[in-house]
Amino acid sequence: MIERPNPGEYPPFAAKYVDLVGNGPIIEILEYLQQTTLHFFTRMDPAKGSYAYSEGKWTVKQVLGHMADTERVFAYRALVFARDPVELPGFDQDRFMANSNFNERKLEDLAIEFNALRETTLHLLRSVTDEQSTQKGIASGYPVSVRGLAYMIAGHELHHLKILKERYL
Repeated sequence: MIERPNPGEYPPFAAKYVDLVGNGPIIEILEYLQQTTLHFFTRMDPAKGSYAYSEGKWTVKQVLGHMADTERVFAYRALVFARDPVELPGFDQDRFMANSNFNERKLEDLAIEFNALRETTLHLLRSVTDEQSTQKGIASGYPVSVRGLAYMIAGHELHHLKILKERYL
């Protein structure tokens, strides 16, 4: 079972994500989010996918695509740190977005892809041993543990779902 990370197992900027995650088992939290997030996006009017609440802000489709990109990056880091705790480069979300085509895709397709991605993340995290969960590598110049990344995945999702509900719908 992956325990909640301690401060110092994730970057200071990620505390806002980790703090959003409840105290239950992280695998169960991620499974629950998998179901509710898929439901949230597949029940949404597809026309809302192109909506941005303000000039220069991402559309709903871009937010969902960003959530997927970020989960991929965080899950990759978790895999690497579980196997060989090394230093990995940073992740520039704006450069990723500039080179994406999320707005050209269907909202439902993005939601299904995110759901499939979560399934692979869950398989990865279920395979992590207690010892591996506390292993740390360096990402974006900060030490981060495998379990820190697991909580960052959930918290990042919760953060963006909150913004979507408050500012987009």
